[in-house]
Amino acid sequence: MPTKEEIIIKPSDLVKKASTYLDASEILQLKETIKFSTNAHKKQKRLSGVDYITHPLAVAFLLTELKMDIQAIQASLLHDTLEDCGIKPNEIESLFGSEVTSLVESVTKITAIELTNMNEITPESETMKKMFLAMAEDVRVVIIKIADRLHNMQTLQFLSKKRQIEISKETMEVFAPLADRLGMWQYKWQLEDLAFSYLEPNIYNQIDSMIAASHPNHLGYIEKIVGVIEEELKSNKIDVEAQGRVKHIYSIYKKMQRYANEGKKISEIYDLFAIRIIVNSIQDCYLSLGVIHQAWRPIPGAFDDYIANSKDSLYQSIHTTVIGPDNKPLEVQIRTGDMHERAEIGVAAHWKYKDQNIDNIDPRFEKRLVWLRSILERQIESTDTDEFIESLKHDLFQDQVFVYTPNSDLKMLPSGSTPVDFAFSVHTDLGFYCKEAKVNGSPVSLKYPLQNGDIVEILRSNKKIGPPREWLNESAGFLGANSSKQKVKQWFRKLEKEHNINKGKEFLSRELSRLKINRRPKGFTNLMGFNNLNDLYAAIGYGDVSNKKIVQKIFENTNEFLSLNNAIRIKLTAIDRVGLLRDITTVISSSGVNMIEVSTDEHNDNKVSIFMTLETNSGKEFANLFYDLDVINDVITLERVSRT
Repeated sequence: MPTKEEIIIKPSDLVKKASTYLDASEILQLKETIKFSTNAHKKQKRLSGVDYITHPLAVAFLLTELKMDIQAIQASLLHDTLEDCGIKPNEIESLFGSEVTSLVESVTKITAIELTNMNEITPESETMKKMFLAMAEDVRVVIIKIADRLHNMQTLQFLSKKRQIEISKETMEVFAPLADRLGMWQYKWQLEDLAFSYLEPNIYNQIDSMIAASHPNHLGYIEKIVGVIEEELKSNKIDVEAQGRVKHIYSIYKKMQRYANEGKKISEIYDLFAIRIIVNSIQDCYLSLGVIHQAWRPIPGAFDDYIANSKDSLYQSIHTTVIGPDNKPLEVQIRTGDMHERAEIGVAAHWKYKDQNIDNIDPRFEKRLVWLRSILERQIESTDTDEFIESLKHDLFQDQVFVYTPNSDLKMLPSGSTPVDFAFSVHTDLGFYCKEAKVNGSPVSLKYPLQNGDIVEILRSNKKIGPPREWLNESAGFLGANSSKQKVKQWFRKLEKEHNINKGKEFLSRELSRLKINRRPKGFTNLMGFNNLNDLYAAIGYGDVSNKKIVQKIFENTNEFLSLNNAIRIKLTAIDRVGLLRDITTVISSSGVNMIEVSTDEHNDNKVSIFMTLETNSGKEFANLFYDLDVINDVITLERVSRT
């Protein structure tokens, strides 16, 4: 389990660790950077009361565990000096060079946000946006930021409960899946477990207790199995290093959810422990598998060969589950040392920083970089930060497919992408004027779901008519990637701005009317992230600004609706059907809003009106509930009404 204790890293600890792979001149640079950073932060303390320099030292130490280059380590030591200490970039450049300065400035841009210019955009959203822009230019920036987040999560106990929840949610939604996408598994599981311990502390402790109860002396149990396996393999002349571990708590939680969905009992989760076997070659991997299966009976259906068929994340290993010693099921993972390094630290295992030549980049790592670079292109097309972040989260969690241009250039797209998505990934105009497609030399439908290894060729239309509106129809199946959908939306947004302005004006007026609000909240245009009202109307009219977002901003910034002891009365009219009231109460019970009164009025036309008085002290909570009620099946109208 990841630690929550503040472990103090001393300068000597960092130098000793870095000395295992950096040369003498680089160690000298490291010592000078430590001295500079220590002096810059000398008057600062962390919330725990320790000297602030302990944080950059801890982040730098994490990077040495990844064997990052000297410039990245220097940047991690200096990453808070511009923001917190008043140090100027030219001072850093004169002492440590332009490369370090560029990294420091990029990391600083992620966190140093001018709140007064952000309007309604949350600091977290804008931080993410800045991070991915910087990351697309130099992946070391995000490696530093992930290490920074990991140390902050390890010391999160010193923050307020509110900030613990906010930071943990952001960590779970963005940083952990990002570490996963970059192949940094060692960071991913620590971020997940730490965030989960704050988001769901009761469940976290229950799983922890379940592990302890399943085998009270689990460390001794694991040590015993490791010894048996090493002895068995070495007797077969296989050079091996065996490691054992308890499964990570968040991964067990996800399995519990999956079992519940499949109707299985939680007690059926048996593989709480895992053994990792590290050998010298792929041949030894399969020899080891044979030895393990000979020694212990394999469980049918519990075998995966990710060496022959690597995951989209480029992870490679053989997984098998056997009935091990003491007649207990045991998961065994078998891989080579190189596979293990890639699985643990991902991109950091491959990037050759001292000589940034394309020949030095591992082809598997290049696949990951393709995804990073595509982010920058997508951001150029998107002006809405919230939309960008939601799209990004979607891409982070979604599997990827690797395809090629006729010139053998690699393209990495979300799983489910079509030839149209491929065309947009090559060039926006090619997407707009995409007419036909060929895959592996044969004509295919523009809806064809691309597969790994496909060679895709796009035939362009000579007519400048742009994309058909049908492409925006989700059920039509032309677009699988969010970035493509954004580009097509942007096309029609520009094409029909006047029409959409009028449409948006009417829509906003209706929303205010049904919420019984006489006028827009003060500064509503800026709150919605727009510079002028017509741009806001146009975005609403096209559907670029969702109904949910409008309701959220209205409720968050209008005090009048929370009058009379924070209670508000609404009227929901719907088709009267079996299960309607159940659906409504389910939505309300999961919202955090209290329903203190309810009554119904049946109509003669098979419709029913339900009057509810709801209580909350959070405008955002109520806004989310209002939207969720609005989209229940068979709901016809939803409006605020006066209390009687």
